[in-house]
Amino acid sequence: MKKQITYASSLLLASSLVLSACSGAGTESSGSAGTAPETAATAAETAGSAVTQTALEGPIQAADVSKLPQTAVQRTDTIIVGLTDPSGSFTPYFAQSGYDGNVTSLLFASLVTADQQGLPVANFADSYEISEDGLTYTFHLPADGKFSDGTPVTSEDVAFTWTLLHDKAYDGDTDITLVKVKGGLDYKEGKADSIEGIEIIDPQTISVTLEEPNATALFSLGGDILSKTYYGKDYKFGELNYIQKLHSAPLGNGPYKLDKFLPGQEVRFIANENYFKGKPSAEHFIYKTSQGDTWQFLETGEVDLASFTATQENVDKLKALGYVDILPYTPSSYGYFQLNLENEQLKDKEVRQAIAYGLNRQAIYVDANQGAGEVANIPAAPISWSYTSEGINAYEYNPEKANELLDAAGWTVGADGIREKDGKKLSLHYLGSKSPATDIFIAVAKENFAELGIDFQPEVFADFNALVSKVESKDYDLAAFSTPMLTDPSDGVNQFIDGSLPGYDNPKVKELYEKGLATIDTEERKAVYKELYQILNDELPVIFTSYRKTVYANNGRLENVEISPYRGIAASLPDWKIAE
Repeated sequence: MKKQITYASSLLLASSLVLSACSGAGTESSGSAGTAPETAATAAETAGSAVTQTALEGPIQAADVSKLPQTAVQRTDTIIVGLTDPSGSFTPYFAQSGYDGNVTSLLFASLVTADQQGLPVANFADSYEISEDGLTYTFHLPADGKFSDGTPVTSEDVAFTWTLLHDKAYDGDTDITLVKVKGGLDYKEGKADSIEGIEIIDPQTISVTLEEPNATALFSLGGDILSKTYYGKDYKFGELNYIQKLHSAPLGNGPYKLDKFLPGQEVRFIANENYFKGKPSAEHFIYKTSQGDTWQFLETGEVDLASFTATQENVDKLKALGYVDILPYTPSSYGYFQLNLENEQLKDKEVRQAIAYGLNRQAIYVDANQGAGEVANIPAAPISWSYTSEGINAYEYNPEKANELLDAAGWTVGADGIREKDGKKLSLHYLGSKSPATDIFIAVAKENFAELGIDFQPEVFADFNALVSKVESKDYDLAAFSTPMLTDPSDGVNQFIDGSLPGYDNPKVKELYEKGLATIDTEERKAVYKELYQILNDELPVIFTSYRKTVYANNGRLENVEISPYRGIAASLPDWKIAE
């Protein structure tokens, strides 16, 4: 089961104090300190209370920067942000986790990036052109573009990158073959020595021709650039193991260079004087990877930026500090329960719908978080241009409806209060990650499922990888996940057609998925995704849970801080400045 983000999105990763690449929490975790109740009992009580909406409607400037802790004041050329410990695999396309992607997003600059609406725009490329038939993409590189060692970035490097991703030995999470570059499969299968569709026009101009139009091509082809001289010096078709020794010594063209990686402590960066937009204002940047309390790190000045669940309590507490700017933020992701559709009871759509109706998602994901969340019903966030609520069933909490569906599906209540069918009890084995949010979910779910006559069996993991292993063994019914940041709408529905969900195979969903990729017209794509979302909302191959609402708080001396829904801090970081 792949729970890694594809590279088309990994170049757009966010950065937060503890960024969750793939959250296994019972709710989508903000990755930061929150205000969740400490016990299951109080969690259930809180979840049943009236919702308190967060008052933060827009950015708030620091009221009194003079209150800034001396630890932060003394840093005049260094910015520190927290991050869950990465693995050290800092070569793009070979990242072992989203946390590695956070590091590479500062070391490499992609040809294309996403704007505030999630639409593609030129980044390292000066410009790009798409032929009228939507098949040929031409990229124009800056004449003076350089890697951090001063060597020029040329079309040869771009061609090498695309070629390497087509190599039969490449086993990372970027499947570039999906965009169907002309001659790409022939190269991958060893039938050709080069890729027919790639044409180097001159050192700063390169084109690539596809076999058919693909709406994600700009993001898929416009990723990070690997130096052919550095990463390709030992390249032989079918042999990529040599790149592993380069993971810890990356050579990129991004705003920063890797200075030192201290596992469990920090990742140190130094400003790249050869960055194509100019050397960043802050000479040093550090990802603090040591574990600790988020609030304490911010209060003592050990970090300059952190993210928190957008509860009123958290907002008020941040305001009281006085020395931080506060930014509201909604990421382009969604939470969901993966279902083991190979288990007999979950093969029935009525049972899946009953679970959605019978689970008080409003109480769990909104009320208990003081409004710092929103119930999800489709695989797209409200900030996406593809989002729609038209024709979408909200599955508002309705235990009576849930019981009706279970009755209709043939599950009758037994003497012990648990429903049975064909001699088998209706039980749900749930997997989640250890967190206060999971405590809230379990407390409410136990009560909700008991009312439906469902035997609820929760299992909680402190280690996310252990949870994934359990899912891969298929010893579960429900498993809690959240997606990484989604750039294109196809990213949010890919798991429904790529085999990630054993037991689900709808030809109509696949047809619409392909149709949504076959045009680059945004309005046409909106219509396709509307129909696709309606199908998934009805069939529920997964149970959609929530969208997360977050606030970022940063040292009030920092200027030019912006948080992109699709790129996190990566887009604005080179412009951050420490005011005197």
